[in-house]
Amino acid sequence: MKNYSIFDVVGPRMIGPSSSHTAGAARIAIAASKIAKGSIKEVKFYLHGSFAQTYKGHGTDKALVGGILGFSTEDERIRNSFEIADQKGIKYEFIPTDLGDEFHPNTVKMIITKEDDSKVEIIGESIGGGNIKIVGINGLDIEFTGEYYTLIVKQWDMPGAAAHITNCVAQNDVNIAFMRIYREEKGNNAFTIIEADEPICQKAIDDIKSNTQLIQDAFVVSI
Repeated sequence: MKNYSIFDVVGPRMIGPSSSHTAGAARIAIAASKIAKGSIKEVKFYLHGSFAQTYKGHGTDKALVGGILGFSTEDERIRNSFEIADQKGIKYEFIPTDLGDEFHPNTVKMIITKEDDSKVEIIGESIGGGNIKIVGINGLDIEFTGEYYTLIVKQWDMPGAAAHITNCVAQNDVNIAFMRIYREEKGNNAFTIIEADEPICQKAIDDIKSNTQLIQDAFVVSI
């Protein structure tokens, strides 16, 4: 039997009106901005299911832009996120779409263009009560919720990569709650996602990144 917290019942502190359509949307976009890293100049939001049907009335659109700007779910600037994004020169577009039956009804795919013209694709689901799941990065099926301190490592799919990552984490006194490895194909790019019980210090990240033969990048996503 699942244990429910009070936040599953009444939702998080937030700028309303809906925990799923507003707070969840903001948290997805916050995670996306941290995964993208660097300055963002354009975002296309592909809205699926009920997101596509009600995004204007429920403020999903403003929450998504606010999340890209780094605003928390309770930040009153979400109400003016369009104007703030315009002032910063960040372009945004909302495109209702059908991503397929395998996705939750409250799903958004974001195509983020950075200042260097590189693109990042992120898919997130708002699953209720302000809770989310990130389920895709650059076409790779992954999963994390943002409920824990989350470390994302992009690596080469080579022997020793997982051992190196876990050793660095352990040596910096970080306890792993969950760990998953996802790969595009054998010998190519892979992602390790570690959800930890306590904050992941910069030294752990630097230690992981020090092995450039195995590791491409490592960063923390906290929402």
